[in-house]
Amino acid sequence: MRISVRVIPRAKQNIVEAEPDGSYRVRTTTAPTDGKATDAVIKLLAKHFKTSQSCVVLVSGQTSRSKIFEIT
Repeated sequence: MRISVRVIPRAKQNIVEAEPDGSYRVRTTTAPTDGKATDAVIKLLAKHFKTSQSCVVLVSGQTSRSKIFEIT
């Protein structure tokens, strides 16, 4: 399944929130440097969907706050 994610780096806490339109908002405490925030988002999504990190793949939006992930 493909999901659209809006990332908010440097948040106060790590949270995955479902939006009414079917997309997700992920807040992470990690700073957006060298892809560290994206790695943190992958970990949070894997925990939220109860799957391994290798099943969460970034499809587009490597350097953008709006990302699309494929979850298998």
